[in-house]
Amino acid sequence: MILLGLTGSIGMGKSTTTAMFADLGAVIWNADDAVHRLYAKGGAAVGPVGQVFPGVVVDGAVDRTRLAAALGRDETAFKTLEAIVHPLVAQGRQADLDAARAAGVRLGVLDIPLLFETGGNRSVDAVVVVSADAEVQAARVLARPGMTRERFEAILARQTPDAEKRARADFIVDTGHGLDAARAEVEAIVAAVLDPAWISPRRDAARLSQSGERPH
Repeated sequence: MILLGLTGSIGMGKSTTTAMFADLGAVIWNADDAVHRLYAKGGAAVGPVGQVFPGVVVDGAVDRTRLAAALGRDETAFKTLEAIVHPLVAQGRQADLDAARAAGVRLGVLDIPLLFETGGNRSVDAVVVVSADAEVQAARVLARPGMTRERFEAILARQTPDAEKRARADFIVDTGHGLDAARAEVEAIVAAVLDPAWISPRRDAARLSQSGERPH
């Protein structure tokens, strides 16, 4: 199964693009959904998160509002939370992907907002970055209920800059030119990676690095 890591900053149209991949038969694994399951009643993260951040568990589930308040702007607290949650997310992802492979699925898409930040780009065959002009991005995000410029900028500060993401991408889907244009780009990506002759640039680079060979 070919694995694509799909990422993009807030407001870039990542959810819409992910749906386009699903329409073409890809199995989608969503990092945010996985975290929601871990925080829900009975979720594997409820106990350990509640121990480290007292008061954030309500009725057997992690209350995300209380958790956000507990985290505040403390970078150390964020790292502590990540140390708890990331291994649990990775375990669930592996189980889901193993099931997809067993079912004969040819293409998997890992929808991970912080793909580069968490090192997820190292475990996929190629990275797809969803992008748009900064003006388009800001207009989309600031139109959301309750969003402020300050909050928007705080979110951006925790994400890898869009320009860097584009530079590190294997494929780019630009959502700033309308749905039809974005869909055509997604179709081209799927056709490319499912071509039997396609070679993963990341897997091939890793193989060369391990063997000591140089790319031609």
